[in-house]
Amino acid sequence: MFVLLPDGQEVLGAGIATCLSNCVAFLFFVGVLVRMGRDRAITFSLKVGLPSKESVIAVFGVGIPSAITTFLFDLDYVIIDKLMVSYDDLALAAVGIVLKVERFPLNVGIGICQGMMPLVAYNYSAGNEKRMNDAIRLSRTLGLVIAGISIVLYELFAVQFSHLFIADVQTVSLASQFLRIRVLATPLMFMSFFTVYLFQAFGKGRISLFLGVTRWLVFNIPMLFLLNTIFGMFGLVWSQAAADTLTVLLSVYVYWRYRPAVGSLQRKID
Repeated sequence: MFVLLPDGQEVLGAGIATCLSNCVAFLFFVGVLVRMGRDRAITFSLKVGLPSKESVIAVFGVGIPSAITTFLFDLDYVIIDKLMVSYDDLALAAVGIVLKVERFPLNVGIGICQGMMPLVAYNYSAGNEKRMNDAIRLSRTLGLVIAGISIVLYELFAVQFSHLFIADVQTVSLASQFLRIRVLATPLMFMSFFTVYLFQAFGKGRISLFLGVTRWLVFNIPMLFLLNTIFGMFGLVWSQAAADTLTVLLSVYVYWRYRPAVGSLQRKID
């Protein structure tokens, strides 16, 4: 985006880069499927048969809540930009940098949750309580440790991280202030995603949907408007920590109140 295209077309370059990377990833996975041969478990052949009605319902029961929460996650970012642009271009550029930088630990945390989900789901259905709890504890610990490390690094090197995106002194100064505030919400954001993915692993799509929708439509987005009205642009920056504190409290209550008994699915099948 900075080498092959002329100045002023960086956005076009980013779009082309995203398209090319996804095309390469697609070709890679097609190559993996072909190399696995005919005996592979994953296939697109209709000769193998169609999934059962129960399997389709289970996929959509977990997939729809995930899709809706992802949409609301992006909507939250759009609203932040819309509210921040009412101040000035400097504030908009600064918060844009922060929203990019904070995604590094956040995406790692989401990756941990996605890796945890099949392990928890399998051991939950198999009734292996010890292995399931070990996977939950390990994933939660790793996510919180990474969140804690990100807080330390961003608090110490906020200026340097902001300077990676822009050289303007005023923008870097404001972005570093925003980053030091927003990063405090990193462990809270991880725990919010963690609980949603955990209930997806349990096959509890409705609870997962409830937590995801409540987080964005009841806490996060209204908090943006409320704190923006009271405290201005710094209220927008603090809104994530304030909203996710409420989300985590709700998530902990829902988890201890509605977590299913281990092996209940297996006993139902039997």
